[in-house]
This record gives sequence, structure tokens and C-alpha cells, in this order.
Amino acid sequence: MRLSVVIPAFNEALRLPSTLVEIIRYLQNHPRWLPAEILIVDDGSSDGTFEVARATPPAEGITLKCLVHDHNSGKGAAVRTGFRAAQGEAILLCDADMATPIEELDALNKDFTDGVSIGSRAVDRSRIERPQPKYRDLMGRVFNLAVRLLAVGGIRDTQCGFKLFGGDLGRSLAAVQRLDGFAFDVELLLVARFWGHKIREVPVRWRHVEESRVQPVTHSADMLADLLRIGWWRLTGQVGRVERSRQ
Repeated sequence: MRLSVVIPAFNEALRLPSTLVEIIRYLQNHPRWLPAEILIVDDGSSDGTFEVARATPPAEGITLKCLVHDHNSGKGAAVRTGFRAAQGEAILLCDADMATPIEELDALNKDFTDGVSIGSRAVDRSRIERPQPKYRDLMGRVFNLAVRLLAVGGIRDTQCGFKLFGGDLGRSLAAVQRLDGFAFDVELLLVARFWGHKIREVPVRWRHVEESRVQPVTHSADMLADLLRIGWWRLTGQVGRVERSRQ
């Protein structure tokens, strides 16, 4: 299996069909990624996300798998489930809203051998095709500043939902990941760097999509709490001790 595409999904019945069509079309036009698998992790949806995913027509060289949580556990938990099940030599983490077009995989894959390539909105903001509301942008900048201070320095955008991992690394990270919420990205990048893997931040096209699953007030508070937890793990040496014993 060359590529695993992991899509965490919570109540994505409306957006998922067009996303799957785009991904399948891209993979068929780029056979170097085949054989490939698409893993949709339905995180306790109530809108028929699972049924919509299962109804997607099969495509040659591409396996579609649907994994289901019996209740909503959080995006980090869905990513962990998908990474554990992924069999690819590389794992692409992709949001269901396709805020970053699948074609940007070409940019992530350039000079990629192992480690992590992360899509970034901050490296070249001219590539943002539709900006998010100003209050969301400000909150994102503040969070990223806190990330650089408390956890992973030198990375300007940890939260873009488009990341490419070496397959073995992705599965190892999933085995030790603890955070279930939206700050899971920071934990994964911190551990990957701790293990000595290179993290490449790559400018990608991005457009704001309405109906975001991120609730500004509630989720921002949760993410800040998780970030403080990550900072404590780092300060007290728990990242090295826990991850080394579980890698």
C-alpha cells in the first residue's frame, strides 16, 4: 500500500461525497500513489456520515474503509484510530471539508522521504484564497504563538488540516498519542521532533470553509488547556519517558 488517506469526520454527510470524488480522481490521475486506501473515521456522527461514505462507488486500485466510533470522542481520537489502521508507506491526514485542495499533496511530497510535511497557511499568506473571519485569524495567531512558546518552536502553523507522515512514523505516533481534542496536532509534532524526525512546513493553498466544526469559545478553551498539558509534559520530561516506553 503506497498511500493511506485518513479523514476524520463528524457529521460530514453533506461535504464528504464531493471530497471523496476529488480525492479518488486525484489518485487515479497520479498512479504513483497506488495502490491506496481512504480511511474515513466516523466520530459518532448522527447525520448518516457512515452511510454516505459506504455508498461511494469503488475505484480500481483504491480501497475505501469506514471506521466508526460509537460516540463522539474528538478529532484527535478519530485521527488516532485512522493512523492505527493505516497500512500505507505514507499517511495523508486530510480534513473532510477539503479546505486545502488534494492537489497540494504534490507540494507536501516534494523532497519528502520520511518524517512529517505539514501544510501551512502562515508561510505564504498570499496562497490563502478565502481568508477566515478576522476573529478566527486572531485566535489562530495567538494559539500558534502559545504553541511556539510552550511546545513546538519554529513552526508557524500547526493546525492546518493537511499533513503527510511517513507510514511507520504515523503508526508509532498513534500508539502513544494521548490528546483527543483539536490540539492533537501539536502533540504529534512534538513527539515526532522529540524522536528526531524532521518537520517540513510547506505553503499550501487554503480557503476558509463555512460550517467549521471548531467552536471558537469552547474549543479554544479546550485547546489552551491541552496546550498547557503538553507544556507540562515537556517541562517535566514526560514526553521522553512515556513515548520512549510506548514507541
